[in-house]
Amino acid sequence: MERLVDSFGRVVNYLRVSVTDRCNLRCQYCMPADGVPWVPREQVLSFEEIVRVVRIMTELSITKVRITGGEPLVRRRLPELIERLSSLPGLDDISLTTNGVLLASQAHALFRAGLGRINISLDSLRPDSYASITRANLFGRIKEGIQAAVEAGFDPIKLNMVVIRGVNDDEIADFARLTRHSSFEVRFLEYMPLDGYGNWDRTKLVSGLEILERLRAVGELASIQSGDPSEVAQKFRLQGFQGQIGLILPVTAPFCANCSRLRVTAEGFLKNCLFGQEEWNVRDLMRSGGSDDEIRAMIRLSVFRKKAAFGGLDLDLDRSARNMSQIGG
Repeated sequence: MERLVDSFGRVVNYLRVSVTDRCNLRCQYCMPADGVPWVPREQVLSFEEIVRVVRIMTELSITKVRITGGEPLVRRRLPELIERLSSLPGLDDISLTTNGVLLASQAHALFRAGLGRINISLDSLRPDSYASITRANLFGRIKEGIQAAVEAGFDPIKLNMVVIRGVNDDEIADFARLTRHSSFEVRFLEYMPLDGYGNWDRTKLVSGLEILERLRAVGELASIQSGDPSEVAQKFRLQGFQGQIGLILPVTAPFCANCSRLRVTAEGFLKNCLFGQEEWNVRDLMRSGGSDDEIRAMIRLSVFRKKAAFGGLDLDLDRSARNMSQIGG
């Protein structure tokens, strides 16, 4: 099998596919209160187009796919897509990132369709704080979604918390304690400049070192070594606790040197870096009758043009052209 290898020798085996740019929350670190213009539905990739792109990539070296958004569960009949992807030879791992609002009614169907892993975004354990961050009073729905995911059989379940100084950083210890009697993996993410409208404030960044200091106040931390060189999370376990803790530190400890990712946005643009500005329109290539070989050539080009770090060494992290929901989480 051909391998997708960039000019720095990194093997690309992980694809993040956004199935929609739409979202049912308005998180402060992602978009303004009144939202952003949605991509017209006819410009969004169909399930058939998504399956075709993923099939071609699995014939190269992609073995892992994560479904993202926006909020992917607002896309109708999503379990159908999961089932079709799970039948592709060579695809070993299908995962999904969701805010959990619609998860209670879909968790069992997703699990039966072949979804292997699930990440749930949860930025506060306090209903009032959660409502402030997300601009939606839906904390109860998230709790129901997490419980449904547990009952469906997902294990472990990863809970993603974006840590923001003065907003939710006083809850770091509370989140860590969730791993005492459960197999949850709680993941603390550094606050990134991906709101797309210039509201990011570096003073609200809580660094990975500071997060570690606060975790050590909860208990003794043991490092967990991963056998996957492209793993983005630094993993730990608190002594005597059942679950794990992950730190994802793209600002203070970027993991570009081992990047194994490509992205496809909801409207069908290939991106080789979350922060990169260069994109390739695979949707229009398909809709104009492009062959599988032409699509492979576009994929190879996007991989070859991956930069050493952050889409280019001159990246200004204080600015972002688009918000996360438009890129794909």
